[in-house]
Amino acid sequence: MSQSDQILGRLMALHPKIIDLSLDRMHRILAALGNPERSIPPVIHIAGTNGKGSTQAMIRAGLEAGGARVHAYTSPHLAHFHERIRLSGDLIPEPDLAAVLEECEAANEGQPITFFEITTAAAFLAFSRSDADYTLLEVGLGGRLDATNVVDQPQLTVITPVSIDHTQYLGDTLPLIAGEKAGIIKPRIPVVIAPQRDEALRVIEARAQGLTAPIFAHGQHWMIQRDRDGMVYQDDHGLWDLPLPNLIGPHQVENAGTALAALRQLGATEAQARAAVTQAEWPARMQRLRHGPLVDLADTAELWLDGGHNPAGGEALAATLSALPPRPTHLVCGMLNTKDIAGYLRPLAAHAASLTAIDIPGEPNTLPASATADEARGVGINSSTAEDAAHAIRAIIARDPAARILICGSLYLAGRVLRENG
Repeated sequence: MSQSDQILGRLMALHPKIIDLSLDRMHRILAALGNPERSIPPVIHIAGTNGKGSTQAMIRAGLEAGGARVHAYTSPHLAHFHERIRLSGDLIPEPDLAAVLEECEAANEGQPITFFEITTAAAFLAFSRSDADYTLLEVGLGGRLDATNVVDQPQLTVITPVSIDHTQYLGDTLPLIAGEKAGIIKPRIPVVIAPQRDEALRVIEARAQGLTAPIFAHGQHWMIQRDRDGMVYQDDHGLWDLPLPNLIGPHQVENAGTALAALRQLGATEAQARAAVTQAEWPARMQRLRHGPLVDLADTAELWLDGGHNPAGGEALAATLSALPPRPTHLVCGMLNTKDIAGYLRPLAAHAASLTAIDIPGEPNTLPASATADEARGVGINSSTAEDAAHAIRAIIARDPAARILICGSLYLAGRVLRENG
C-alpha cells in the first residue's frame, strides 16, 4: 500500500456523522492552508449532471494542442486516486500527492470533514504549487455548495446537461437541481450553457442574468450538428467543420459542442478544436476493452465498459448501442442503492438480450445483485445474477460466443473492472 493510500484511509475516518452541504468546512481548512485556491492558474469551472468528464477531457485536449499547460481536477477516480489530480497534464506523482494530503490532514487537526472536501483542498494546494496556464475544475456534487465552489473569480463557467440525479441532496425537480448547478455562475464571468431542457435553461439563464454574467447558450449563441460522417460547430465567430468525436456515442456530439463553445470563449483556433474532438481520452465512457484478463476471458465476444448510472446516462447508452453494428448485447450490471435503477435500465430494455446482475465489489452502498435483477425484470429484461464480472462473462459466452458484453451501471464498478483487467 502506498503512502498516499494510507493517508487516504485515515481521511475517510474524518467523515462527519451527517452530511450537510455547506462550504464552512472548506473555508476553514483552506484558511488553515493559507488559501491556496486564491493562487491557482485561471479556472474553467464545470458543473452539470451528465457529460462533465467528457467535456472537460475535450477542453483539455484542445488547450493542450495549443501549447497550454493544464491542471485538471475530476471525480470519482476509476483505478487510482491519482487520476483525480492532473498537474500540467500529467497525473500527480505519488510523492507530491502524499505531501499535500499530509499537509491537509495536519491542517484539519482531526475535525469532521468529508473525504471529497479534504481531498479537494489537497488538489488546490497541489495546483497552487505548480505553474500552468489553466485549471479545469469539475464539480463533485451540485455546484452551489460543492467543495470546488470556493473559487471567486473563474475565467469561465460551463454547465453541461442537467437531469434528475442526487435528489436526496439537490432536490427532486429539474428546476431545483438546475438552481444548484447554476450556483457556480459568478458575477460578470461568461457562462457556456450546454443543451438543456427548457425548465432547466430558464433557471440557469435567470441566475446568469441576475449576476450580469455573459451567456453563451446552445441554440441561441452556438450550434452543433452532425453532418454525414462529421459535424459542424457554428457561432457568431464562424463555422468549424470537424470530424466526429473519438469518444463514442451520439451524446458526445453535444458534449463536443459544449467543449468547443468553451474553447471559443478561450480564443482557441480551428486546429485546437479539431484536436479537442479527436485526441480526448476519457475511460469508462462506452470504452471498448481490447487487452487484459477479462478480454481474454471474453474470447470472441466484444467487451465494453460504461460508467453511466442515471436515467439520462441510460438514454445516452441506449442511443450509442442503437448506432453500433447489430450484435446481441448482454449487460453485466452493478449499481448503487442510491440510484434510480428502473429509470436507468428502462431505455436499455430494447437493446439488451439479457442482463446479469452483480454486486459492486468492496462498495458498501452497492445494490444487491438480486435487487438489480428484479428491477431489470420489471422493465422487461431477461435477468440473472452472478458472483462477479468474470463469472458473468463466462456464463454469457457459454451461451453466446459472439456476444457484445457491456459492463455498466456505475463508475465504481467500472473502476473495479479496470483494476481487475490490468
